[in-house]
Amino acid sequence: MQYHKQDRGILSSEDEWDLIVVGGGATGLGTALDAASRGFRTLLLEQSDFAKGTSSRSTKLVHGGVRYLAQGDISLVYQALKERGRLQVNAAHLVSKEEFIIPCFNWFSVAKYLAGLKMYDWLSGKYSFGKSRFLSRKEVCEKIPGLDDKGLLGGISYFDGKFDDARLAVNIAQTCMEQGGTVLNYVKVTGLLKDINGKVSGVRVVDVLGEKEYKLNSRAVINATGVFVDDILQMNTPDAEKLVRPSQGVHVVLDQSFLDSETALMIPETSDKRVLFAVPWHSRLLVGTTDTPIETQSLEPRALEEEIDFIISTASQYFKKDVTRKDVLSVFAGLRPLAAPGKNDTNSTKEISRDHKLIVSDSGLITITGGKWTTYRKMSEETVDEAIRTANLGDRPCVTKDLKIHSSEVSTLESHLKIYGTDRLIIEGLVKENPDWNVRLHPKFPNIKAEVILAVRNEMAYTVEDVLARRLRILFVDVRAAIEMSGEVARLMALENGSNSDWIAEQMEEFRLIASQYLLEPFIEKEEILITK
Repeated sequence: MQYHKQDRGILSSEDEWDLIVVGGGATGLGTALDAASRGFRTLLLEQSDFAKGTSSRSTKLVHGGVRYLAQGDISLVYQALKERGRLQVNAAHLVSKEEFIIPCFNWFSVAKYLAGLKMYDWLSGKYSFGKSRFLSRKEVCEKIPGLDDKGLLGGISYFDGKFDDARLAVNIAQTCMEQGGTVLNYVKVTGLLKDINGKVSGVRVVDVLGEKEYKLNSRAVINATGVFVDDILQMNTPDAEKLVRPSQGVHVVLDQSFLDSETALMIPETSDKRVLFAVPWHSRLLVGTTDTPIETQSLEPRALEEEIDFIISTASQYFKKDVTRKDVLSVFAGLRPLAAPGKNDTNSTKEISRDHKLIVSDSGLITITGGKWTTYRKMSEETVDEAIRTANLGDRPCVTKDLKIHSSEVSTLESHLKIYGTDRLIIEGLVKENPDWNVRLHPKFPNIKAEVILAVRNEMAYTVEDVLARRLRILFVDVRAAIEMSGEVARLMALENGSNSDWIAEQMEEFRLIASQYLLEPFIEKEEILITK
């Protein structure tokens, strides 16, 4: 069996790296993979877990961006549709085609959305996921039984992509390692090193797990820290103007019975003129998102009451069954690193660029921000091309257009293990190693103990939250179930990493505190007993 083991001792090395990438989200991981696959000596550093921030909190869409087409940004949509097609081929185990339906209540809406989506189809070209078409009222109701059909004329069906964001991040990290790169989570950059000419020559870091400080030398340093890019920029220039205006997006997760469908719903214009999706995901229904400008960044942003109420009330307008707070299985917030419009202040995130910005400081620090998951590969290619020019690394062609992501396979498997791709064979091997690992972690979920062992041995998971939030995704779809299985997860992890009962207790308490932010209703006594048991 092939395992991906991190060598944290490499932090003690005085050798010079070609590139150090700071940030373990979509863009940072993609940049590290691009660089490593070109043959550059590459190190990626993430202060927490991979995709801990924005990159695990998306609407789970791999898409061209119907909304951006309506805004006339044809080139952005065209490029995103091309990348959507590539990602579906290169990460076939995680990216799937999804049918979306836009409900229409008058013929003007039918004409407007069908015309726009025919343009969307045309732009996708050979990367098409399927053709859009008009559906009668009866056809819409058959496809989405839970949709309120009062006043419904029909709908427009179109196709886009759906994926598991955090699992893709982990698989990209593994692919980077297979290409010769080094990726380390829980290593925080605390400062930049500069040579006598004021050029960036490396970074100061703290190994969060080992609590040791190191200095690492590199020919190029890339700042790909998402909403935290300004922190790194201010290490470079203390009075640097802010590059990012964060926007918060909130999602609520409901039981899939609310729509009773595998087809997704797209509400093209809510009361505040935004877009809302209801997407079947991991046997639940993901509804979102909001778009709220905020001023502060956090690894664990909290949903605002008005955002939650907006999603619940909007969903209730379109669902046959009203949504209440008690129906919410999980609520999570993410921060989009939208590129700020310079000195022209605005509070509307609609006016802040969704496209990306690539900037080279006078010191040679390279910063990449903005963009979205769908276009991560193209952004990464452009970033490494810039690093080659800035640091004189020597021209080497990009190879990621056709590079398969770790574990990718085309499969018709009807099992939750499908998202593991070829790594499901490792899980099967673990079950043979210890039949007890074939036991479910929770009666509501198909996940088994062997998946926790895999997360520790092969997926660089160090905490209970790493496992339940970003390897198994349970925290994001059912908070109470995640809390109930946290004790068993902690015990399994402790057996693997040699930790004692104190570590188990600490992990359970830390997870409870994090999980409480994903709940709308307080813990009941039964849950408290399960946590402290």
